[in-house]
Amino acid sequence: MTIREVITALEKFAPLPLQESWDNAGLQLGLTGVDAAGALLCLDVSEDVVQEAIACGCNIIVAHHPLLFRGLKTISDTTEVERAVRAAIIHDISIVAMHTNWDYCPTGVNQMMASRLQLTDTTWLRGRTAEGMEVGSGVVGTLPQPLTPQQLIAKLKECFEAELVMTNNYTHLESTEACITRVAVGSGASDHLVSDAIAAGAQAYVTGEMHYHTFQGNDEQIMLCAIGHYESEHQVVEDFAAALQAECPGLKIQISQKNTNPIKYH
Repeated sequence: MTIREVITALEKFAPLPLQESWDNAGLQLGLTGVDAAGALLCLDVSEDVVQEAIACGCNIIVAHHPLLFRGLKTISDTTEVERAVRAAIIHDISIVAMHTNWDYCPTGVNQMMASRLQLTDTTWLRGRTAEGMEVGSGVVGTLPQPLTPQQLIAKLKECFEAELVMTNNYTHLESTEACITRVAVGSGASDHLVSDAIAAGAQAYVTGEMHYHTFQGNDEQIMLCAIGHYESEHQVVEDFAAALQAECPGLKIQISQKNTNPIKYH
């Protein structure tokens, strides 16, 4: 199996035309006509991740976030991106990103978040038909059982391995008990979907990160929860693995053991 065939298998689930116009998903660097020795799956490509691929004998790295997002004018050893690019080229490792195209696809990151929370009767917050499939951004659904705000926070920490959850004041929920039944989710930085979550009747909206002012003005309408960008997306590697196992039998697949979260909690 060639690296091109591996990339084609991934794009079967998340076609590149689904990506945002500002994005840079797809092949980042490397050759595609060579045999695929193995695929290393990660959220972010770092210098350590490239070294991990070298050590485990994988010649393709599949990441969610693009390594090359803006153009490089030099490829030296000044920045981590430059060092990662140099190492990948020297060791003939191809790098591919499945970013906003994987966010929006039917088995993508938004659906992963909904699945982690065991939401049922799910629908897109902003859905459309593209590439012959129903795609969208943000998902809303029903919890298996009603939760109090504190129970929801505990569930978010457990499901997404989050060390903390940032919320608004959600004053309209403080005096009630297990009242949260309908929850909306949006992966990464998706605070632009708050109004959609409110319109969909969600009592809580969960995303990775929010701007400061987004937390203001919605206390009486919805509980807002920011669990961390990394925390909302890092489990996407399991979906990459499932897709490749289904489409590329026999391909060596390894999930990166590197924690690439740039944010540390103290």
